[in-house]
Amino acid sequence: MSERAGFRSAFRRWRADRPFWGGLLLALGGAEVLLTMKASMKVMLHAGMQGLAGYLLPTLMVLLGVLILFNPAQRLFYSITGVLVTLGTWLTSNLGGFFVGLLLGVVGSSLAFGWLPDQAPRERRRRRRKEAAAAVVAAQQAGEPA
Repeated sequence: MSERAGFRSAFRRWRADRPFWGGLLLALGGAEVLLTMKASMKVMLHAGMQGLAGYLLPTLMVLLGVLILFNPAQRLFYSITGVLVTLGTWLTSNLGGFFVGLLLGVVGSSLAFGWLPDQAPRERRRRRRKEAAAAVVAAQQAGEPA
């Protein structure tokens, strides 16, 4: 059980150091747009550049979402590129995956763009959690229920 709690704690620390929700929503938006594409590869090759862009732009959305997660230092470039690519799916990929992928991509890119690593509320939240954990440990040592 403690190994699982250790993994969960490590994941939370990793997630806190990057624009996790922004990158995840952008990647999910790209995956949703890709899933709404019905044309097979043969049809896409005959459709020309428009058909190719229909697969290329959502693939770029997924790639940019993953890059935001694993390279948060470049989040501004990735998020601006992500919102432009997402808006391009409006024309090339079934109205941006029937608006769902378009919405996920724009919201995810905006979240990644607005994310700041050392926000004051985040520091206060960490301090409150540490104080609450210390209070629970002190109560357990004193024999009181938490």
